[in-house]
Amino acid sequence: MANELVKYHTELNTIPLRKFSPVEMNLFFSIVSRMRDKGEQTVRFSFDQLKDLSDYKATANSRFIDDIYSTYEKILSLRFGNRSTNGLNRSMFVMFTQFEIVGDTDEPYVDIKLFEKAIPLLNGLDEWVRYSLKQFNELQSSYSKTMFRLLKQFRTTGYAYFSKEDFSELLDIPKSYRESDINKNIFKPIKEELTPLFRGLTIKKKYGKGRGKPVIGYQFSFKAEAKNADDFSKGERENLRIKMFNIEHNGELSQEEKWVAKDKVLGLKIGTHEADYYSQQQKESDKIEEEKLRKDLLKELQNGFK
Repeated sequence: MANELVKYHTELNTIPLRKFSPVEMNLFFSIVSRMRDKGEQTVRFSFDQLKDLSDYKATANSRFIDDIYSTYEKILSLRFGNRSTNGLNRSMFVMFTQFEIVGDTDEPYVDIKLFEKAIPLLNGLDEWVRYSLKQFNELQSSYSKTMFRLLKQFRTTGYAYFSKEDFSELLDIPKSYRESDINKNIFKPIKEELTPLFRGLTIKKKYGKGRGKPVIGYQFSFKAEAKNADDFSKGERENLRIKMFNIEHNGELSQEEKWVAKDKVLGLKIGTHEADYYSQQQKESDKIEEEKLRKDLLKELQNGFK
């Protein structure tokens, strides 16, 4: 898959992708990447093309059709709208007016057409979010994927703040989640997966006043990118070097979190770096013990000759 550019109006980042799975997110933004500046024309995606764009792993077309269909059902649940300045006139619309899946042919395809009122989301952009589709697809957690998109909106400032309410809505966090659940199920994968991509990534909680000092918001900071930064043409080796550097030099991650982050970047079984570390520690310990035994034995032999 080429390092495809995803670029769209910032308004798209304000719409929560409720209940989208990681696979459905990959399919949706793969479609978005190729429909930019296409206006109202119908865009055809062959199954092979869409699989390649979205880094789709399963091979059976029947399963792929099910995933495309479920993606469109989720897209239909997204609601975009306009409101007049006085608030008296309002309208709502869906993003696509045509989404036709044709699988009973030698070259199956999907035809997609953007709704007229949704054209400003992908055409003639006056402000936008842009990022690498490949980097997005490689993320495993839906929370990491959403946070990646949101942070890329602030890539040239290196700072983003979300109230607790907005954060919960944008990431579609279950209402039953407590802060301990957010730490474990949301911030943990975000730190492990996004630290390689955002140098110096830190997450701070903002506390309100009153009993118990409740969390009222979350602050994300990272090293800002240059406006014209080229993050699309670097080779695999250079990208890997940058990711490993970002992990190793992030002071917010524990050693265990760094090990997991490195395993994910290298596509290794989780726990590989940790196991290697303790294996090396054991080898060094055994070597020290072996050297001690050697010296003790030599000393005993020397004493025996006296």
